[in-house]
Parts: sequence; C-alpha cells; structure tokens
Amino acid sequence: MKKLRIAVQKSGRLNEDSMKLLKNIGISVDNGKDQLKASARNFPLEVFYLRNGDIPQYLRDGVIDAAIIGENILIEKGNDLNIVERLGFSKCKVSIAVPKSTKYTNIKELEGKRIATSYPNTVNKFLNRNGVKANIHVINGSVEIAPNIGLADAIVDIVSSGSTLFKNNLKEGEVLLTSEAVLASSSNLEPEIKAILDKMQFRIQAVLKGTNNKYVLLNAPNHKLEAIINILPGMKSPTVLPLAQQGWSSIHSVINKNHFWEIIDQLKENGAEGILVCPIENMVL
Repeated sequence: MKKLRIAVQKSGRLNEDSMKLLKNIGISVDNGKDQLKASARNFPLEVFYLRNGDIPQYLRDGVIDAAIIGENILIEKGNDLNIVERLGFSKCKVSIAVPKSTKYTNIKELEGKRIATSYPNTVNKFLNRNGVKANIHVINGSVEIAPNIGLADAIVDIVSSGSTLFKNNLKEGEVLLTSEAVLASSSNLEPEIKAILDKMQFRIQAVLKGTNNKYVLLNAPNHKLEAIINILPGMKSPTVLPLAQQGWSSIHSVINKNHFWEIIDQLKENGAEGILVCPIENMVL
C-alpha cells in the first residue's frame, strides 16, 4: 500500500506543534532521536524531518507529497505550492526591526539603507510595493546581531514574543506579514495519495473545529426558551430536553470560542442558569 510522505520541521516549536497535531488526529509515529524519516504505525504515512527552508523545493521535486510548514516560508520560497489547510498554530509575524535608538515612522526611512534578512524575496516585494530602494544583505540565522556589528541598519525577521528583539536592543518598526502553520501539498498527487491526504485533512478539520468551539449545557425556564435558542448559533439547532422540575428545560449547544463570552453574557441576561462549559476534542460534521 502506498504511503503519504509528509515533511515537518526538523526541530523547534513548529516540529513540536506538528507532532502534537498528528497525535491528536490519531496517528502514532515511531520517531526516535535524530531520525530523518519515520513511519506511522496506524496510518499510511511517512514523516520526513527537514529544514523548514528546504521543504518547498522537496515538494516541487516530488520527494514529499505534503508538508506542515510556516506560511512565511511558502510566501518566501513556495508561492506556487498549494495551501490545503490553515492550522492555526505557530503564529508569528515577519517584521522590520531597527535599533532602539533609531527613529522609525514609516518604510520610506529605509531608503538607501542596509537591511539584513533571511527573507530577501519577501522584503524586495514589500520594498517595491512601497517604492523604496534599499540594500539587502542575506543572512541565514542570527539576523538580530547584524545592526549591533555594523552590518545593517535594520533587519527583517520572524517575531513571536519580541523577546529576541529586546535582548538585542532592537524594536519592531513595521509588520510585513503575519504567518501560521499550514498544510501544503504538491500539485501533482496520484489519486491514491490524494485520497490519503483527504482523509488526513478530514481528521485535522475535526480537531480544529473542536479546538475552536465549546460545548455548552444550560438550564432555562420554558417561557424563555425561544429567546435563548435565538441567541445560540449551534451546528443546526440546539438540543432541548425537559428537566425533572416542571417548567424547565436543559439546552445543549456549541459556541465558537471567538464569540463565547459575548454569547454567555446574553444567555445570562435572558434567564439561563447553571451554565456548564466543556471542551470539545473533535467535531465531525
């Protein structure tokens, strides 16, 4: 039986989040320390542990079929590749940073300046859009040190918490783009491999929907049911069950976490009591 070949980052936070996702969708991978390839025990899958920046070319060359990769890498090196699913983790920004002592109000101030980065394509596109000409110095790794040693006037790099910039006496000047982990694939997949990828994507979507929603149970007097049901979005419609106490019902529904507290406040204002909130592990529609 053929296997889906998927790449993940060799190490770091994206590796950890990717392996956690595979575990959450029920795929057990026998990966040992420093392995570059491992097979799943219970799913037709081979995992390749690669450098993030190398993954787009491996996808193009057909060495791998799919990858969990930072969107920022695809923007820099793989605009021609397909994003199958946005995964919502490993979020970051690609930003311009300058020394704290430097005044920065807009991109025009970098006209003629030296910018150190690992993202030359992304930076050049941004500069061109804004009509700015600057000198790009391509550096792989430890970009933050460039202004301190006189190599550059500014840098463009990934920013997560901002602590690395702070430690290197830098400040964020402008955000070029935001990024998150995505599931990407080759554009030329065999039907059998595409079917495996679709099955995997279905599982991922179930986990993501579960993560993004909460299961809510509440009690309400029957004369308030219509008002409360109108507040609840639900998947199709809430479940309503009679309680032992006459004139009362129990309502079960699902609420998106982004609107959770707003809806909870409305429910309380409309007579809901005994509100119980539970996490959802998977949500299959």
